[in-house]
Amino acid sequence: MGKVKVTQIRSIIDQTKRQKDTIKALGLGRINQSRDHELNPQVSGMIRKVEHLVKVEEI
Repeated sequence: MGKVKVTQIRSIIDQTKRQKDTIKALGLGRINQSRDHELNPQVSGMIRKVEHLVKVEEI
């Protein structure tokens, strides 16, 4: 598959513990923080769970 850049655009305050843990698993934690990930089914599923908190770009 390809690579994606995942950037946190919204705060995790008032989100569920599961969503907070997913953000941490993606290597994020602060607004405007970015991480590059290889797009695979696991990462794709995590992104889908927190898509309202992150921005995803192909690289």
